[in-house]
Amino acid sequence: MSLEAVIIIGVVILGFVFLYIFLKRNQPSDDVLEIVKLLQSTAAQDRETLLSTLQQHTHSLNARLDRAAEVIGNVQKNIGEMSEIGRGMKEMQEFLRAPKLRGTIGEHILKELLTQLLPKQSFHLQYKFRNGATVDAAIQTANGIIPIDSKFPLENFRNMASAATEDEKNKFSKLFASDVRKHIKDISEKYILTQEGTIDYALMYIPSEAVYYEIVNSIPLYEYAGKLRVLPVSPTTFYAFLKAILMSYEGQKIEKQAQEIIRAFRALQSDYQKLDGSLSVLARHITNAYNATASVMTNFTTLGHRLTTSLPGKQEEDDQLKIEE
Repeated sequence: MSLEAVIIIGVVILGFVFLYIFLKRNQPSDDVLEIVKLLQSTAAQDRETLLSTLQQHTHSLNARLDRAAEVIGNVQKNIGEMSEIGRGMKEMQEFLRAPKLRGTIGEHILKELLTQLLPKQSFHLQYKFRNGATVDAAIQTANGIIPIDSKFPLENFRNMASAATEDEKNKFSKLFASDVRKHIKDISEKYILTQEGTIDYALMYIPSEAVYYEIVNSIPLYEYAGKLRVLPVSPTTFYAFLKAILMSYEGQKIEKQAQEIIRAFRALQSDYQKLDGSLSVLARHITNAYNATASVMTNFTTLGHRLTTSLPGKQEEDDQLKIEE
């Protein structure tokens, strides 16, 4: 109850007390009756005001309680959703405990990256070598086959990350390094087969960026991988690697097209040389024919001149006939 309401009630009570004492001492008069009526009217108005104020406060309080209940309901709903997410994460963690299932996930991600970036004819999944070994993927390049095997050494990495003490962390760090070394050695021995057309290094695809950076930030592990000619790659670095391979394919395509253009020009050059030879022969024949024609014309002209000069003319023949007559 507010201070204002308490004061009003106190004033009303004091009024009634004062009235009671006054009436005890004297007989009520008209003025007193008027005062009593006025006090009763004022008390009634004060009660109505007080009730109205209380109702307003009650309504406001109920509205706030409704909003609070709504907020609490939303919070409970969100807590339920977070619990579902937590259960889902726990189930995912349990799912990833099985090495074979982790390997399946890594192979699937590897397949998706290859399919999205490279031409279908440029790579093979589950590529089998003649010695019976099967690698997760193999990329065909001009220099040879690039073998790629997916590895996901998660168990000891997770133990290392959740270790409570420094000793436990060092223990699991050594176990993690041992797991990675084993994977590197297996890839190097099984899949770098230059006698079967591979290049002299292989890729170890690691589906987790966190696991990848733990490996490459360890100088001993990175040097060991380099010594055995195994290159660790994560989804991000493998994407960049594939883009470089794709650019080399484009370069090879351009080079092939350039070679085809050069071959076409060489064929055109050969045809030109043949045509040039034929035109040269034709020109010689035309020149010879022209020379022969000119020689014949010259001889013909000379013969005509001789005939003209050796025979008597028509006037001489007429004079000779007159003499004979």
